[in-house]
Amino acid sequence: MAMRKRDEDVVYPNAAGIDVGASSHWVAVPRTADDQPVREFGAMTGDLHAMADWLLACGVDIVALESTGVYWIPLYEVLEQRGLTVWLVDARQMKYVPGRKSDVQDCQWLQKLMSLGLLRAAWRPAGEVCVVRAVVRQRELLLTEQASWIQRMQKALVQMNLQLAEVLTDVMGTTGQAIIRAIVAGERDPKVLAGFRHKLVKASTDDVISALTGNWREEHLFVLGQALAMFDSLAQRILECDARIDALLVPLGRHDVELAGPDKKRHKNTPRFDARAALARWAGVDLTRINGLSVATVMTLLSEIGPDLSRFTNVKHFCSWLRLCPATKISGGKTLTSGTRPSANRARQALKMAAMSLSRSDSALGAFYRRLCTRMDKPRANTAVAHKLARMVYFMLTRGEAFVDQGQQRYEEQQRQRSIAALRRRASALGFQLQPNAPTP
Repeated sequence: MAMRKRDEDVVYPNAAGIDVGASSHWVAVPRTADDQPVREFGAMTGDLHAMADWLLACGVDIVALESTGVYWIPLYEVLEQRGLTVWLVDARQMKYVPGRKSDVQDCQWLQKLMSLGLLRAAWRPAGEVCVVRAVVRQRELLLTEQASWIQRMQKALVQMNLQLAEVLTDVMGTTGQAIIRAIVAGERDPKVLAGFRHKLVKASTDDVISALTGNWREEHLFVLGQALAMFDSLAQRILECDARIDALLVPLGRHDVELAGPDKKRHKNTPRFDARAALARWAGVDLTRINGLSVATVMTLLSEIGPDLSRFTNVKHFCSWLRLCPATKISGGKTLTSGTRPSANRARQALKMAAMSLSRSDSALGAFYRRLCTRMDKPRANTAVAHKLARMVYFMLTRGEAFVDQGQQRYEEQQRQRSIAALRRRASALGFQLQPNAPTP
């Protein structure tokens, strides 16, 4: 009776487990499928195809493999192309089991857990989304590298006592770039350099001349020139990424979307093509209409999650995957923790950055953010607003609903009416009645 009960517990009888490594992979299949249920395969492409042939010969239809670095990606793609169902599982689900300290035991334990249905598959977007995601992530990496070279330019300027950052809000703006390029070209006269001052700069010409009076040391000028050359090279690579993303989004635009309202203010890091229209045609809705979501933020969101959210059962599942929901732990009727769990999810980070930009917005979301800041600290308010943005994104992508901003005044009036209703209920419970004051003439 015990054996029969154990067989009934098997959910996936034809499951295999793979312990992924850098130079080799250990694979375990059910003991009834082969005389040698555990085998080692190399990491070359031919070895991966040989592994797929052996799995198909053993009658395996579903495979579980650990998410080890980036070594799982070629294996995942080969097995998926051969018609096998591949589950990418988190190694943290198995690492707390004692005594499993070898590759052979790891793959066997992985196969056993998979056959019993005790593992959960990680979500990986469709292939077309992964292609766009790779280029968008490369663009973000280039922007980060470019920012580091801007800091090196600022350091070289400060070492020469050129206090350009004290008179300009953005050192790499129109005025800042013109001055830096003139310095690298050989100009040293502060009055000539101050002539590049744009009319919108708040600092006066005399202030700019004073800030550009320094000591022109050759080693710092050399570093400044090198940093500017790297900045320009990275800018060219970013333009190439923009062109590549534009080409990738053209065949994905399967919807005709009418863009309502003007475009939002363009920033320096905004793509150099009509990304708003291309992203709207891909998603079927214009997500940039949500306050706080810029074109760059929407591009990051769609490249990470894609426009199809059918993988998530409901909006709560989606927000939980983003780690924007409280991870409440209760033991003995007592709440131990109730905060959100840390995560490196890029979509989550993009939503939290978008929430931060709403602190001075004249919209309903901006008023909501400021009201939360009066009740809690700003990090928690930021997470709560990011959660609200995630719900809006989910409903727009799943229902095709358009976002309409109700405005700050209407939101504040709704909150006022709710406060009055709450006061009336409390007064009625205490045996009193609220009466509004007579209007003053």
